[in-house]
Amino acid sequence: MIKEISVPKLKNPVFIIAWPGMGEVAYKSALFLKEALQFKMFAKLEAHEFFKPAAVIVDKGIIDLPTMPAGFFYYYKAPRGRDILLFLGDAQPPLDKGEQLARSIIAYVKKFRTKLVISFAAKPEPTDHKNPSHVWIASTHKETLETFKKFDAKILAEGQVSGLNGIILGVAKHNKMKGLCLLGEIPFYTVQIENPKANIKILTIIDAFLNLKLDLAPLQERAKFIEQEIDKLIAYIKGDAPQGGGPSPLNEEDIDKIKKDLTAFTKLPQSGRQKIEDLFTEAQSDLSRASELKQELDRWNVYKEYEDRFLDLFKKQNKDKGN
Repeated sequence: MIKEISVPKLKNPVFIIAWPGMGEVAYKSALFLKEALQFKMFAKLEAHEFFKPAAVIVDKGIIDLPTMPAGFFYYYKAPRGRDILLFLGDAQPPLDKGEQLARSIIAYVKKFRTKLVISFAAKPEPTDHKNPSHVWIASTHKETLETFKKFDAKILAEGQVSGLNGIILGVAKHNKMKGLCLLGEIPFYTVQIENPKANIKILTIIDAFLNLKLDLAPLQERAKFIEQEIDKLIAYIKGDAPQGGGPSPLNEEDIDKIKKDLTAFTKLPQSGRQKIEDLFTEAQSDLSRASELKQELDRWNVYKEYEDRFLDLFKKQNKDKGN
């Protein structure tokens, strides 16, 4: 199930995990951490038995089974402090398979003497998208709560953490490991739109806890952009116009742009977009990967968006043959 490329030697590692979910809070936070610190991939989780295809892929009339979701393990050796293990899952399996998958992952990372597991999640709230985001915490042990309270986090007094981002902490506790979930607050009406404000708050706590010195400026810029786009969309839906009447504050070009931008956020989550980018990179050096790339594009129904880039892969190969 887990294929190792290497076995890193790590110092008292913290294990951080994330799967796609509401607002891309969990996955996007972990992905930013991976890219900012240049984590190295060392193992792949092939979880075929946990997923069943909901449809088949058709390419030029030929039917084939889709590629099943996977997960990847990464590591970061810190120049100071604790090292980090990181797991990013492509997708969450059906609920009846969640605990079994979580047990497999925890059993694997125990060999690195991991004692603390941290997951991320979203916490939808009746708040405005212009308001600052807050982070709520829930833990398997009281002392862990006390450690993280000082990082400007609120304790989740009651409720639940749904999906694998929560289940894996329960499994960790039963394996005598401590677990913590950082829940980023997002407005109810934006659960299908990425939320950089929540990412920033979560990563600020991780940064303070592990002394990583992260540069969060790219996420801050992204947060401004998302807020402006939501403002425009709300104004359009409400039919708001400038004081004193006059034309709509948005022309048709503005409306089309907003729809296109927000459709991209809702139709293709960051986790799916990242996998597509990875497959493009692989196909540039190994064209046999193009078939899997095409399947992924069809799976998300975004082939038209990437069509020119996809066809360019074959143009480049033909040009290279001609030289």
